[in-house]
Amino acid sequence: MKVATWNVNSIRTRLTHVVQWLQANPVDVLCLQETKVMDESFPQQPFTDLGYHACISGQKSYNGVAILSRSPLNDVSVGFAPILGDRAIDLDEQKRVITGLLDDVRIVNLYVPNGSAVGSDKYIYKLSWLEALRDYIQVLGARNQEPEVENGTTPLSTPHSPLPTPRSLLVCGDFNIALEDIDIHDPTGREKMVMATDLERQALQAVLALGFADAFRKFTADGGNFSWWDYRAAAFRRNLGWRIDHIYLTPDLCTSAIACAIDATPRKLEQPSDHAPVWVELSAISGQPGI
Repeated sequence: MKVATWNVNSIRTRLTHVVQWLQANPVDVLCLQETKVMDESFPQQPFTDLGYHACISGQKSYNGVAILSRSPLNDVSVGFAPILGDRAIDLDEQKRVITGLLDDVRIVNLYVPNGSAVGSDKYIYKLSWLEALRDYIQVLGARNQEPEVENGTTPLSTPHSPLPTPRSLLVCGDFNIALEDIDIHDPTGREKMVMATDLERQALQAVLALGFADAFRKFTADGGNFSWWDYRAAAFRRNLGWRIDHIYLTPDLCTSAIACAIDATPRKLEQPSDHAPVWVELSAISGQPGI
C-alpha cells in the first residue's frame, strides 16, 4: 500500500497539479491539507474519474483536509470531537482533522496550526491543539488495539489512561513543525522561530511517545531534505526549505515500510503549492491482507 500526504494550498488552484501527480503516481491513498474549500464545492469528479473516493472536511478560504482513496474508507470521522467529546468542539471550528480505516490500518490526516508568531494567541492555540492531538491519538490507538466485547462494541478509553502501544496507525500531514535542526536549512536562532521552538517540538514529541516512528527517517538520515519552501527569496531554487510534512507510523507499520520519500517535482511547476508530496510504501503485514 502506498500512502502520500500533500499540503496543496488550495485544491481548486492546484487541481491540475494534483490530478497529474496522481496519474504519474497512482498511490492508494492521498491525504490533502489546506484544501480551502467548502465540502459542496470540493472538485470530486476529476478524482472519481481516476478511481478515487473522497472523504472531505473543508471550510471557505482556510484550512480543510481530505483523504482520497482507491478503496472506500470505513469508520470515517472529522475533527477531535467524535473521539474527545464536547471539550474539543471549539478546536473543531477549524477543519484540520480527518480519519478513516483502510483494511486494519487507521489513517489520520492532519493540518496542524502554524502558530503565526512565538507567544501570540495563535501560538498558544497551536500548543493547545497539539495537546488535544495527543489525547485524540491515544484514544484512537486504544480503539484500534482493543478487541470487541460480547455486545459487539469497542470499549472507549479515556485520555491519559495507561495503554499499550497502538497498532496500525498511520498519522500524516502538514505538522508545521521541524522536529530536528537538520529539518531546517539554517537552524540558527530556531529557538525563537515558530515551527521550531522547544515547546512545539516537545508537544509533538509527546504525541510520538505514544509509539510512533518517523517513516522518512527510517530511510534518510541526512539533512538538506525539505518538504516546504517559502515562495519568497527564490527559496526553492536555493533549497532554503524546512521539513514540516511528516508520516508517522506505529511499530508494526514502520517494520513493513519499504520506502519513503519527498517528491519535489510538483514544486517546480508554474504556480505550485509551497509544499511537496511525501509518500510511504508499506509491504504486506502478517494477518492484514490488502496492504
